[in-house]
Amino acid sequence: MDADMDVDDEEEYEDDGLDARRARWTATGTGALLALVGLAASTLRFTGSAPVLVPGAYAFGAGVCGLASVLGARGRTRRALWLLIAGVMVMALGDQFD
Repeated sequence: MDADMDVDDEEEYEDDGLDARRARWTATGTGALLALVGLAASTLRFTGSAPVLVPGAYAFGAGVCGLASVLGARGRTRRALWLLIAGVMVMALGDQFD
């Protein structure tokens, strides 16, 4: 009976490791993608007739998402998630000024 429980515990630990790895990759990939999109939007808004605050907000939000990507790669997925949310909110706020 104990041998069966040990096997189940080992499988559970392997699944936890896989979940953590997926969370790191997801945070890293999402942060990098949002940073690239924010920089592209900042460049497009800077070349247009938008106020300076708009491309600045996109660039700042992209920087925050880039930082979230770095934290996600280091395994700080909870902090990375909150930074991703904050970065997108800054970009959305900048879009409201347009």
